[in-house]
Amino acid sequence: MHSGAPSQPTLTKKDFVSDQDVRWCPGCGDYAVLSQVQKVLPELGVAREKFVFVSGIGCSSRFPYYMNTYGFHSIHGRAPALATGLKATRPDLSVWVVTGDGDGLSIGGNHLIHALRRNVDMNILLFNNRIYGLTKGQYSPTSELGKVTKSSPVGSADYPVDPVTVALGAEGTFVARTIDVETRHLQEMIRRAFLHKGGAFIEILQNCNVFNDGAWESVSDKETRGDMQLVLEHAKPLVFGKRRDKGIRLQGLQPECVTLGDGVSEADLLVHDERDLTLGFILSHMRPPLFPTPIGVFRAVERPAYDALVNQQIERARAKGRDDLDAIISRGSTWTVG
Repeated sequence: MHSGAPSQPTLTKKDFVSDQDVRWCPGCGDYAVLSQVQKVLPELGVAREKFVFVSGIGCSSRFPYYMNTYGFHSIHGRAPALATGLKATRPDLSVWVVTGDGDGLSIGGNHLIHALRRNVDMNILLFNNRIYGLTKGQYSPTSELGKVTKSSPVGSADYPVDPVTVALGAEGTFVARTIDVETRHLQEMIRRAFLHKGGAFIEILQNCNVFNDGAWESVSDKETRGDMQLVLEHAKPLVFGKRRDKGIRLQGLQPECVTLGDGVSEADLLVHDERDLTLGFILSHMRPPLFPTPIGVFRAVERPAYDALVNQQIERARAKGRDDLDAIISRGSTWTVG
């Protein structure tokens, strides 16, 4: 920095807190996510006016009102489409999509898939409480089979979709999972998503204490989470358990839980590799009660981002003198309507 250049003001969490009253139900997991995002953003070295939050419809979609940044509260399921247009035309902005399991995986499933397929340089935070909260407790695309709700009084007949599996299927270049109450882990995933150049997807397991209390109790409760969480760390063996005495190994392409000791050591365990898409799929299909729930980064690879490719095409066209829209429209056979 030149000696006479003005320095960027130091930002704090308070700079990202808006003047709007936060109107989620007391105890909602959304509060935790909001707080951690507001804590992490000041550390990223980006001017506040360069952040944009885009949401659709649902409890999570109130998010832009509570961030003292630019934002769009868009329409149901379409946040990734709006964010794609924004990032393509303003690649200098840090674009964040906030969505839920209903908004992002039901009406918005198609838009989510294509945003990840295109590798648009945006960060997608999908809040998963396994229920429709805003519309008062109907089962959602991630609700478990047999879920009893107001819209399924004898139990849902739908098989649930796994958000991480969907993101990996779309070949998302950064796919992760975290939990609302694991604040340090949540912060780490937010930072890593920001640093990733391309589409970043984070599933955030969260509680809805009004309509689906205990949705992720096995992985969030202090008494059980040690044995029910598998924290993924690149290039490290898959070890878990309160006493770090359990692990995951492969038999062919099938994972199995083992107890360390009696001839089984960490050398026998599966080693996590964030670059391995096949391994990501295997991990995404590991679910209770047979397996612990994996959290962390499932996949992180580099690939040219959609917005960068589009803007390269525009620059090449301009270099060839094709930036005069009136001239392009008037080229060839034209006529004037009187």
